Amino acid sequence: MNHRLAVALAGALSLAITGCSTSEPPAKADAAATSEASNPLFEASTLPFGYPPFDTIRDEHYTPAFEKGMAENAAEIEAIANNAEPASFENTIVAMERSGELLDRVQTIFFSLAGANTNDTLEKIQSEMAPKLSAHRDAIALNSKLFARVKSLYEQRDSLGLDAESKYLLERYHTDFVRAGANLSDADKEKLKAINSELASLQTSFSQNVLKETNASAIVVDSRDELAGLSDNAIAAAAQAAKAAGKDGKFMLAMMNTSGQPSLASLENRALRERIQTTSVGRGSHGGEYDNRANIARVAKLRAERALLMGYANHAAYSLEDQTARTTQAVNKMLGDLAPAAVANARKEAADMQKLIDAQKGGFQLAAWDWAYYAEKVRSARYDFDESQLRPYFEIDNVLQNGVFFAANQLYGLSFKERTDLPVYQPDVRVFDVFDADGSQLAIFIADFYARPSKRGGAWMNAYVSQSSLLGTQPVVANHLNIPKPPQGEPTLLTFDEANTMFHEFGHALHGMFSNVRYPRFSGTSVPRDFVEYPSQVNEMWMTWPEVLANYAKHYQTGEPMPQALLDKVMATQKFNQGFATTEYLAASLLDQAWHQITPEQVPDADGVLAFEANALKQAGVDFAPVPPRYRSTYFSHIIGGYAAGYYSYIWSEVLDADSVEWFKENGGLKRENGDHFRKTLLSRGGAEDAMTLFANFRGRAPDTKPLLARRGLDGGDK
Repeated sequence: MNHRLAVALAGALSLAITGCSTSEPPAKADAAATSEASNPLFEASTLPFGYPPFDTIRDEHYTPAFEKGMAENAAEIEAIANNAEPASFENTIVAMERSGELLDRVQTIFFSLAGANTNDTLEKIQSEMAPKLSAHRDAIALNSKLFARVKSLYEQRDSLGLDAESKYLLERYHTDFVRAGANLSDADKEKLKAINSELASLQTSFSQNVLKETNASAIVVDSRDELAGLSDNAIAAAAQAAKAAGKDGKFMLAMMNTSGQPSLASLENRALRERIQTTSVGRGSHGGEYDNRANIARVAKLRAERALLMGYANHAAYSLEDQTARTTQAVNKMLGDLAPAAVANARKEAADMQKLIDAQKGGFQLAAWDWAYYAEKVRSARYDFDESQLRPYFEIDNVLQNGVFFAANQLYGLSFKERTDLPVYQPDVRVFDVFDADGSQLAIFIADFYARPSKRGGAWMNAYVSQSSLLGTQPVVANHLNIPKPPQGEPTLLTFDEANTMFHEFGHALHGMFSNVRYPRFSGTSVPRDFVEYPSQVNEMWMTWPEVLANYAKHYQTGEPMPQALLDKVMATQKFNQGFATTEYLAASLLDQAWHQITPEQVPDADGVLAFEANALKQAGVDFAPVPPRYRSTYFSHIIGGYAAGYYSYIWSEVLDADSVEWFKENGGLKRENGDHFRKTLLSRGGAEDAMTLFANFRGRAPDTKPLLARRGLDGGDK
């Protein structure tokens, strides 16, 4: 079975990638274009490493390729299930790993572009295909003859003479089938199919609503005076955005998908800040065609019903069983242990800001729309530093090539060469060949960094081609960010967080590029959801590593390095505002668990969604009004997609990350032997071994939580 369907069996039933709408009308299918002779998706790409032929793929190619891919895959699966020969590892497990080539290719490209560069046609196809793909996955997962073959092999696994990776693959397939419902009665299988089909449609609708409303919620400002505090470049970009939207002479501030918005840190106009924040947190919950309250309530109810059908108390219990956390108790304890200290720190931070407001005779109590603005004021006063001082030293190409790529060269021996001969799906996209230390080509890397209306929010990595020695494939991986594009001719100067995100996402890319496994089921980032963020978070450490920072943090105009005094201030502020950062994240994580640790009877109706959310935050002790959750329920795309009951993963992974950073420091930091050890023991192994075994292979022991507590300032030390 191809990689994506194998993951689907494991319970990652949401393959829909968030999209957003443009004004392009749906294209009509051209019968000639869909013939086998002219549909480029029907055959493997002849470009290097199977790189997608973006220049020849048109919207009308997807539907026939999906249909043909599902038909071919179904035939392959039937042949495996009905094979007259006794089940063997080769004719059953390996045969499934080899199957679904066309379907894997089309859905990889389609869902990648549905997230990165969508339009009305792709959204329509996405909505139409979601239930069909769900039914196709269920037809495989619930095929009793197929499961009988897998089960018979599983029961003989110790006597088949399999190598370690092959034996683990067999065990994973058996687990995947069981978790997908293979042991259910025929009647319950039909119930499961209906639930999965409806969920697929709901998840697509939710995701599309989020991004449509994010675009529709852009704040229009009438005068430049109202934008006091923003940089000239930011104001020019706002004017350009308004002009593009047919509002010449006005200014438009685009929304990000998080509750907080970047402009809130700079805008002096408190009424405008309130308007932005109120609009942001109200998305998806104020009526209209993009209201998501009914969607999230129905998704929660169906997931709870499915969990009961599968024999679990709730969806979180079902989901966590197959993660490194294992149980809801473990996750609840971790979040519960962190929350009191985080909220206490946030309240101290709020008190410091309130003192400043009172000293300035502001005459108001700190609110959510004031936090970012006054946090910058306090930071400036305490450290003689503000975020704007950094940006001239974080020019985007310097950060990428002399920072991200440089660190990868020093640690792993990689080198990069940009190429312009391969097609791209959008003019801002860049392509690089990646070479290993011995000079051989390792991968192709796609960099898509700028925000646009056709691109979903956030930052992510995806693989267009995954490594597998069985299939003879090498990686084509992509990183996506949402950096606002400056006006024509102006440099792209990053914030500290944007630069950090670039290092983070490249950590995911390295995980994909270094994959050295036999089976596609285990390739790259095919690891438990609460482990996948760990390698990417480790890669963040190199952003401020002195040798790396000195190589890229140079003034974009003068070439002068960042002054040591400024660097010292940056490092001194690393624990600043961590009460806020940890609280907003924990609030979202606890909200995720609240939605997924309930029974069907406890799920509210659409009108009760906001009350449910408020009560969940209060019960968890994180209902601190100046710090709303990083995402509220109605635009929390993570938990509607693959992170259902899994948003805790970032901080769970950060325990491993912080401990690993300590290992690098103890062993001399940015050294090839350290990178080679991390690559050999962990990054190259993908999901081919138990995740915590991989960590122990790298670290030499089980993880320690103390480095994380110290990093977050939650250990009682200096803040």
